[in-house]
Amino acid sequence: TDAGSNGSALQCNPWNKPSGTGMQQEGVIKFDLVFTPGSPPLFDQFRTLAAWRRILWMLGLIGQEAGRYDGYGYGNISCRVDPAVTLPVERPFVISGSQTSHLPDPDEHHYAIVQACDLAGNRVVATGPVRPSSESLTHGMLYELEDRIRYIFHVHSPELWQHARKLEIPVTRHDVHYGTPAMAREVSRLFRETDAGRRGLFSMGGHQDGIVAFGKDAGETGTRLLAALARAFEFRSCSMKSGVEK
Repeated sequence: TDAGSNGSALQCNPWNKPSGTGMQQEGVIKFDLVFTPGSPPLFDQFRTLAAWRRILWMLGLIGQEAGRYDGYGYGNISCRVDPAVTLPVERPFVISGSQTSHLPDPDEHHYAIVQACDLAGNRVVATGPVRPSSESLTHGMLYELEDRIRYIFHVHSPELWQHARKLEIPVTRHDVHYGTPAMAREVSRLFRETDAGRRGLFSMGGHQDGIVAFGKDAGETGTRLLAALARAFEFRSCSMKSGVEK
């Protein structure tokens, strides 16, 4: 699906608008969130996702550190929760909750279910025990672009981000900010103009150290990410050996 510049592909909000609407002012979530507190996702729906979340935290690709990004948490992951044969508006996804990146091993109470994304209205409809990640719009756009995409890992890796060009990883424009409709549209542009869809990987040029990997399952997604990271460390090792850290 080509969303185009007007974002029509994400105008999929068939639910009645519940109470609790409001633009979040926390400096993290940048969309209009329509959130209804609810039960956590069934663990069987994303136990593989949770296992990979633990791995990514152990590698420092997701987390929260006082010396990085002004102390804000970084990274988020998601997966589809129902068969890909259903209509797009009937395909919610489970995503890590906002401000949960510091947790080493979050349980089902730290995930939200995104029910709909409205790119044109800069709105996300979600339910669960916590509010969804600030990157929910970007995740939603990726799921709309290709039915085969079932898992998305958004991590922060200085090594990958700094060597993205050398690794031929597609990069979003530097003037496009994270968590906005502009970023979601930029992802759509990458799919049209680059091989981002085939690679299952892109760098967020305007979001320091931001890298997004995606695939048909968690294994493919994680393998793409870690293989690229290994190549980035090869570049780093060569730079250090020559005495010039790049």
